[in-house]
Amino acid sequence: MNYTDSCNFFINSKAAAFMKVTAFVILLSSCAVSKQISIQAKNDLLKESAIRSGHIGISIYEPATDKYWFNFDADKYFVPASNTKLFTLYAGMKYLGDSLVGLRYEKNSGDFTTIIGTGDPTFLHADFKNQPILDFLNKAGNYSYLQDSNLQRFSPLGKGWAWDDYQSDYSAERSEMPIYGNLAKFFLQNDSVAVSPPIFYNHSIQGLNTTLKNKTGVKFSIARPLENNSFNAQYQSASKFTEQWIPFKTTSNETTPRSTFIKLLEDTLHKKIGEYTSANPRLIQRNTLHSQPTDSLFKPMMHLSDNFFAEQTLLMVSNERLGIMSDEKIIDTLLDFDLADIPQRPKWVDGSGLSRYNLFTPQSFIYILNKLKNEFGLERLKNILPTGGEGTLSGYYQKEAEFIFAKTGSLSNHCAISGIMITKKNKLLLFSVLVNQYPTGASPVRRAVEKFLSNIREKF
Repeated sequence: MNYTDSCNFFINSKAAAFMKVTAFVILLSSCAVSKQISIQAKNDLLKESAIRSGHIGISIYEPATDKYWFNFDADKYFVPASNTKLFTLYAGMKYLGDSLVGLRYEKNSGDFTTIIGTGDPTFLHADFKNQPILDFLNKAGNYSYLQDSNLQRFSPLGKGWAWDDYQSDYSAERSEMPIYGNLAKFFLQNDSVAVSPPIFYNHSIQGLNTTLKNKTGVKFSIARPLENNSFNAQYQSASKFTEQWIPFKTTSNETTPRSTFIKLLEDTLHKKIGEYTSANPRLIQRNTLHSQPTDSLFKPMMHLSDNFFAEQTLLMVSNERLGIMSDEKIIDTLLDFDLADIPQRPKWVDGSGLSRYNLFTPQSFIYILNKLKNEFGLERLKNILPTGGEGTLSGYYQKEAEFIFAKTGSLSNHCAISGIMITKKNKLLLFSVLVNQYPTGASPVRRAVEKFLSNIREKF
């Protein structure tokens, strides 16, 4: 061995030794962090009796080092509730572009236009004042609504939804062409009950108003049967009526499957709308009309955990990606292609998380958060997700406002939170905490998780 070779050997040996020492120090540091978080989890989470009697999965990950700081049952499956919306958000951000496709149409002979729905939930929705689709329809001459029987491959209510939630405003039916958010609003107006859209005002509500004029202090609520839109007053209510939002049935046995939508559209536009169904439509979808910026839909979907927006987002993605509206088909496609490298393949059933059939792991939420950050940017993600004191985080993480941005999830005896955290030492972390099968209400569980995450942000 000559002098040069000896020097190179010495230098390389020193470099190798240094690398080993460095790796060992990093390993020790990583172990120390994991141990600290483990102690924190025991003190903040596992001492809470509700969590101790249920099941919990935790994952904390640092993207900059591609290292998990802590995992506890992070590869186990849990019912994630509305954390499912993070996967729906990714699909929407990837395939819906900058603005929503609100309508497709074809100009026919004369002033006749054929229109077809795209699943856009913002049409005549109360939260969207600008209505370009309505402006277009008002200016159009005569037109017909085409229901493509090949297009719609979904049911109005999702698999695994609680059937008796059908009257709850968070469980609006899914449809090919939503209108008014697929909700009827009942409210007091001059000491009488009014309804919007007014087409749902019926003899029962008229009779209720007669009762209200003759009596004072009447307690009631509005209800409808599962099978139709016959809204009625229920006098067993425990509280005084103010207002109530109830999903209307989008399908009907009266004439055609879209009769409810057509009647509402005719009542709004004050013109007759044609309607026909075809398995092989002649329509060439060459004309596209956009409605709203996509983030104006995604933000309330995540801040308010709007189930209807999430369900329709998944159907819109399916329509744009596959040419049909099928939650089942688009989920399989996304998992087979876009999300093929997910650590544990989930059982993903719907867009909103209303279904108890959904099963995801904490590490799968770390995965989707990392993809959202990498593909669409941290700042855009921070704008779409609520921070402390906002939306579903109202009353929580107020000291962590602008440092924790997260999606919550809640079903009876199940709650979840997954999101991004910027620590006191300016480290960016992704986290997911899923808690299932606890016997109490959600509040003590959420407070314990809040304490755990807040302490991690404070210490690191």
